[in-house]
Amino acid sequence: MCPWQVQNISKCSEKSIDYSSTIPALGSNMSCSTWLVLISRGGYTQTHVSGVLKERQDQKNTLTKADKKPHLSLENHLLAFSLSAQALWVFTIPKSPRDLQQKLEILMVTVMATPWKLMRVLCYSRATLSQRVPVRGIPSDLMHVWSRTIFSNFAANTPTSNTVELHGKVYPRDDYTNVTERILSKVGRNLHNQRHHPLWLIKERIKDHFYKQYLGRFGTPLFSVYDNFSPVVTVEQNFDSLLIPQNHPSRKKEDSYYLNCTHMLRAHTSAHQWDLMHSGLDAFLVVGDVYRRDTIDRSHYPIFHQMEAVQLFSSHELFRNIKDGESFQLFEEGHRTAHKQETHTMEAAKLVEFSLKQVLTKLINHLFGDGLEVRWVDCYFPFTHPSFEMEIKYQGEWIEILGCGVMEQQLVNSAGIQDKIGWAFGLGLERLAMILYDIPDIRLFWSEDDRFLKQFCIPHIDQNIKFQPLSKYPPLINDIAFWLPSEKYSENDFCELVRNIGGDLVEKVDLIDKFTHPKTKKVSHCYRITYRHFERTLSQEEVHNVHQAIQKSAVKELGVEGRF
Repeated sequence: MCPWQVQNISKCSEKSIDYSSTIPALGSNMSCSTWLVLISRGGYTQTHVSGVLKERQDQKNTLTKADKKPHLSLENHLLAFSLSAQALWVFTIPKSPRDLQQKLEILMVTVMATPWKLMRVLCYSRATLSQRVPVRGIPSDLMHVWSRTIFSNFAANTPTSNTVELHGKVYPRDDYTNVTERILSKVGRNLHNQRHHPLWLIKERIKDHFYKQYLGRFGTPLFSVYDNFSPVVTVEQNFDSLLIPQNHPSRKKEDSYYLNCTHMLRAHTSAHQWDLMHSGLDAFLVVGDVYRRDTIDRSHYPIFHQMEAVQLFSSHELFRNIKDGESFQLFEEGHRTAHKQETHTMEAAKLVEFSLKQVLTKLINHLFGDGLEVRWVDCYFPFTHPSFEMEIKYQGEWIEILGCGVMEQQLVNSAGIQDKIGWAFGLGLERLAMILYDIPDIRLFWSEDDRFLKQFCIPHIDQNIKFQPLSKYPPLINDIAFWLPSEKYSENDFCELVRNIGGDLVEKVDLIDKFTHPKTKKVSHCYRITYRHFERTLSQEEVHNVHQAIQKSAVKELGVEGRF
């Protein structure tokens, strides 16, 4: 057991705690069986933690400052430390530890420190204070105590009914708020920045390729890389700046995660395009985690990682290698066709399209090897025209890899760049990693199992590697059927509910049957939920408990009528 000094909060142990710092007088000869709730912020020595009691039932159990009552019986009390003020606060909690997680809401912890670090709320049980308790600087210690983690998530884990706290900022809840604690707990993991993680390997391989292939005038990399932007963006950044219409499906609460009506978790890394162009950049890569409400299966997860790329060209840059290039123009007043925008000349549009496809073909050949079959499928994106999806033929099947296109000139102009034209593409790191490394299930990327992670500790990022499956534990399958409410039912809402309750125990959810009653016209859905754990065999009892909770929540939260 490793000690944790109060005055040095950079050393934290979830197993034990030892205090050799001055704490206000508690009196002597004290012992207790109690719960300690503490905050740790890795790497910080200036953290202010204030405990505030929100007692709902018994106003007599008000917060009592310990040094005003030096002889306390601490059995079944909850302690919260104000580290910078060296103050100890004490109040009563229910005796049963089973309800502790729910009862923790009476302790609202306000942390005022640098916002982008992680926080852990640790619950310490059966603490024993030694008889040597400090009084005005007299040294003392607390004996080691065993602990269990109540929350081990991002610092949004002490929600109130009216706000969402994330990255040290507080967002008022409103009718748009639909982000869950399970989703917030993943924010800040930044898998793409964890060395030797498979997503980090993919990112580094792409970054290395761009650094070596595309150089500026002075031999420095042409593309700059940004991989640590906050995932919290405004609705304007995520949608409006990209010309996404007000009625576009991606704006619906069923598809995106909102903190409130003005802020959300980005649904794509394109949310940073406008700001970077507005700052004067004309060639950049953006990497980050993105959040979308989606179906549940082995290839879909509500959080995944994208890489965005943008390159803009002036007239000179685009036509300099073309014979008589000085006679060509970027812009004209024309008509929009399937092949170009109304403001672009055909020559400019075709050259930008050629540059885009050439860049992507080189990238895919770098990742997968030469000789790969590639095809381009016309598609629609609000922020590019013409737009394409790139598909590769891999192991006999055509697989969509990414989306791309010539950037809408209205978007480029609005960022203050009226004399350039450009392209953009976005790709999913998980999809590439699953194909390249034969990773069968997207949930594995969130695993902390060494048997998974150690497989990617390789000496060079371009080394070939194929994932060796972990022991395959058997699945447990349960069905759930219900009558849909008359309106406002979304399958994504049901999947979100399942994921929120079942977490990563749920491997997939399949809609296996639809039925419309011939007389009442009521519609029934039947879903098959597959449960599987990566590291152990699930018992029927624990799956039954989860499944029962899903049934009850579906009735309560979605308004369905159960057929179970």
